[in-house]
Amino acid sequence: MLHRAFETARTGGVLLIDAPTGSGKSSVVSALLAGRRDRQIIVAVRTISQLTTYIRELELIRKKQPCLKFSYLVGKSSMCPLGGSGDTYRKCEAVKGFSTALIRERADRGSLDPSKDKVILDQIRKNDPDHPIICPFFIRSRMAIQNEKAGGLRLVPSDACKRLSTQVIERCIKPDTLRESCGGLCPYEVMAQASLQADVLICNYHHIMDEQIREQLYLNLQREPSEILLLIDEAHNCGDVMQDIMSVSLDHRALEQADHDISSIKKEVKDLEAIRRLIPGIKKFLDGLRRSAVTEDWFDPQLFSRMILRESLYGTMEEVVDEFMDLAENIRETNSKRGDFRTTGIERLSAFLYRLHNSGTNPAYLTLFRKDNENIYLEVRNIDPSPALSTLAREHFCSVYISGTLTPLSSYQQLYFRALPVDYPVSSFSLPNHFPKKNRIVLTTADITSAYSQRQSDENLKRMISYIRTFCTIPGNLGVWFPSYQMLESVTREVEMHLHDREVFIEPRDSSEAGPLLTRFMSLPGKGKKGILFAVCGGKFSEGLDYRGEMLTGAMVIGLPLAPWNQVRQMIMHYYTRQYGEEGKFIAYTLPALNKVLQALGRVLRTPEDRGVLIIGDNRFLDPSIKERLPGWMQEEIQEVNVHSFPSLLKGWN
Repeated sequence: MLHRAFETARTGGVLLIDAPTGSGKSSVVSALLAGRRDRQIIVAVRTISQLTTYIRELELIRKKQPCLKFSYLVGKSSMCPLGGSGDTYRKCEAVKGFSTALIRERADRGSLDPSKDKVILDQIRKNDPDHPIICPFFIRSRMAIQNEKAGGLRLVPSDACKRLSTQVIERCIKPDTLRESCGGLCPYEVMAQASLQADVLICNYHHIMDEQIREQLYLNLQREPSEILLLIDEAHNCGDVMQDIMSVSLDHRALEQADHDISSIKKEVKDLEAIRRLIPGIKKFLDGLRRSAVTEDWFDPQLFSRMILRESLYGTMEEVVDEFMDLAENIRETNSKRGDFRTTGIERLSAFLYRLHNSGTNPAYLTLFRKDNENIYLEVRNIDPSPALSTLAREHFCSVYISGTLTPLSSYQQLYFRALPVDYPVSSFSLPNHFPKKNRIVLTTADITSAYSQRQSDENLKRMISYIRTFCTIPGNLGVWFPSYQMLESVTREVEMHLHDREVFIEPRDSSEAGPLLTRFMSLPGKGKKGILFAVCGGKFSEGLDYRGEMLTGAMVIGLPLAPWNQVRQMIMHYYTRQYGEEGKFIAYTLPALNKVLQALGRVLRTPEDRGVLIIGDNRFLDPSIKERLPGWMQEEIQEVNVHSFPSLLKGWN
């Protein structure tokens, strides 16, 4: 694995690596360091825990290579110490602009250190903490110097910012103590300065996958993408993240806010009545969808356009989109000058109409609506990440995509990089599972399923309950994952009364309740107790968590978590069939469900010493079309069971 990564770092191209959970795949960064030839390495991660994993890996490497420099960037929202509400990135952009102008103005008068300038200090004292227009943290992180080559003045990091950025690299200040360590300096500016010196920079997905953020990042790094080696961790998420970035939605609340935005500026901006008359038409379209019996469906963008144009003063959607975009920019600038950095309803509506208009010529976008309780959402959803991910790969010297569940590799290669030129070097590598076979047992049930045709079967439900009760004879903490909250709640309601010797934990729908619940669950083995966690595949407890030792000794996945079949799913299926032929059906529908199953099962065996039982509770996994797409080691070891043979197999395992 390391050799393949080293060769990719030397020669360029794309490498996809499927490496079993717990096999040490983060060590790939060492191979990239060995082959980088002075290029910078950027590691993209999804979570703070993954960022911490790479910090730990790089600290180990630095024991052998003391000259190694590494840094990280996390989202500004978690780093920014400046008060005020609204969008953190917009606030940062605006206050940095005002602060820079003030620093330059004072520097032109001979005051080169803004942190000691009386006029600037007076402005800071007058700053409204709820609606700031200058940033004291940014000001302390900057100074002006004479530009010897071009003449005049230029702004550079302050001496204090440079000193702290060096300390960050030498001591590796962790994300949870960064703001405190920066004192009165801007944490993001400190980390940006550290990043200039770094051989390896760790950042979150959006820094790399959002085109605008990526361009700004590389501008700050003073690097071209062709000078960058990318390492994308947990790469099975790339498609979903890229599609989310390229999708946009609209609901009643945004429309109400847009109407309010127009009312608030009608004195400053003339001729707004034509735009305002469009909003009732959009509300009428939304209200019409309330009568739909389905919770998700496609809507006709042409019908939408005709409805809102019918009673308007506009002739085409191009005119509407242009008017809204101009107005959105006007409102954004006006609000920024007042220290108001909220994303307005007009901006949301403008972005939606722009994307909606462009979707008409791009089949990779679907126009659909969703019903969520009483709310209706219109959405322009991207359904194909390949063009954007292919562009990302082509721009960089090389990119390595790595995951514990990138199975089957051929399907992910097609999904991510179909739009690359045929001669572009793309390769893949699967790392065998070298954990001891004696420490695990993999079972698939032949007599239960979550297939829709069996959802109402009493016999199917009784067998599920029997499996779970037998499963609970295993020592240690256990986890059972379901395809949906609805199924989780219906099954646990029936089985909970039979579980007397275990504490029961049920995944909450509210994210704020998840952390404390998980902490209690994972602490049980240390107290000599045991519990069972009922959760949802693809939910809060199925990915990115380490349940080591007896924190989780067994995982059972009930069913195949396929998305609900409806017209939207059918349209996606047709799109992928046109792109990939018969394989497109698997990529569009079954691949995401298979990944959720593998992620849940992967929570158990995290180290070579861990022992665990892995159970796939759906007879569809015995079908060759699915079984042959499981990881090779699972195909070799999987044993078929039924509700009668299951108890004796488990007893033999114990």
